[in-house]
Amino acid sequence: MSVPIVHHPAYCASLPANHRFPMDKFRAVAALIEAEGLLGEGRFYKPRAAPFDWVALAHDPVYVDQVFSTNVPKAVAREIGFDIRPDIAARARYATGGTVLTGYLALEHGIACNTAGGSHHARWKQGAGFCVFNDVAVAIRVMQADGVISRALVIDLDVHQGDGTADIFRHCDSVVTFSMHARKNYPVRKVPSNHDIELPDGASDNSYLAHLAARTTEVLKRARPDIVFYNAGVDPYKEDRLGRLALSRAGLLQRDELVIQTVRQAGIPLAGVLGGGYSEDIDELADRHVTLHRAALACAKNQPTVQRTTGHVQTG
Repeated sequence: MSVPIVHHPAYCASLPANHRFPMDKFRAVAALIEAEGLLGEGRFYKPRAAPFDWVALAHDPVYVDQVFSTNVPKAVAREIGFDIRPDIAARARYATGGTVLTGYLALEHGIACNTAGGSHHARWKQGAGFCVFNDVAVAIRVMQADGVISRALVIDLDVHQGDGTADIFRHCDSVVTFSMHARKNYPVRKVPSNHDIELPDGASDNSYLAHLAARTTEVLKRARPDIVFYNAGVDPYKEDRLGRLALSRAGLLQRDELVIQTVRQAGIPLAGVLGGGYSEDIDELADRHVTLHRAALACAKNQPTVQRTTGHVQTG
């Protein structure tokens, strides 16, 4: 039993030295996945770059055009955290296309994972917080427009609240958003999700997992989704540069296992995206991120494969 994993070399773009966003982690994640033999067929699924029409389903077309033409206003670029050059714009498009492909593969196989994605601070009007396009929101909108899903649930366990996702779907009854995050962390002005759990600084494994276990099954029942997009950010880790929580590595693994097993035992496809994680030690950070892919593979070996052919899986 294998788990389809989506990756593209364009996930890595260039940033100035010592930038807080660890761009090289995407290359390191892919290398570690290959080294550990996690690719069932020995290859990554390679996405196409998301076209304008896809991205404009979840973002203001004016902003989408600014990114595609690399003409983003300086004030917006400052909120994002870097200038939008051609390679940065391409990276945003390929990562978004990767999450779209991951969603379709999840429908066919039960579980699929991206090696990027989870850009949850990008809202309808513009990007922010190192997030250019909200790949999960775009994927949901594309799949709804294609008629392959009606309802979706976003489980966001990045240490930062998923304000952009909440903003995009705030008036949408067919998409439920659930974010569990550090109360005092970025963003300062949070946009309410359908379900928010705000944790105090220093929350560790036991309290974190207890909150998650208590809420996940309930949210699933209420949402009645055709698919779950899971943002498995690893910045709740106790040594993360930008986190304020205190999960251990074992706690991160238990978290991913809990979410994946709960969703799959309910018979719902799950698409996993990388989310946030920050460290100067790229090898350590990559190893932390690959927890998602290891947990997904372990779960897939114990769950029946979903055999649903959508006819819409597109690779680059």
